[in-house]
Amino acid sequence: MILSDEKYDFLEKIANFLSPKDIELVFVNNQEMQEINLSQRNQNKTTDVLSFPLENIDENIPLGSIVINTELAKEKAEEFGHSYEEEISLLFIHAMLHLLGFDHEKDNGEMRKKEEELIKHFKLPTSLIIRTLN
Repeated sequence: MILSDEKYDFLEKIANFLSPKDIELVFVNNQEMQEINLSQRNQNKTTDVLSFPLENIDENIPLGSIVINTELAKEKAEEFGHSYEEEISLLFIHAMLHLLGFDHEKDNGEMRKKEEELIKHFKLPTSLIIRTLN
């Protein structure tokens, strides 16, 4: 993964831990995310993170793209009482797991379990899956 913004270097450690493959990482605001969500998922609303896996045709193909809504990340960090960097890390882990083939809507808790393992490993707060269940 190549980051053009040094303030997000902490994500490199997570990316390298999960996969040696490149990832496209895009940061957007609420309006941009709503537009992407509408065009890609036919959902006319903003969201916190989206992931778009690429077909794994050969090893030189990137794993996929992750789009993170920085405005919503700031709001959620404040709401849940942790740092912006922690929130971005949670969103990134969640999206990376989707790129790696996990699907919390279809699996039997495998993604939730893996997300919790990663959260403990990187010493982060509550997972996105757990938060959405509450």
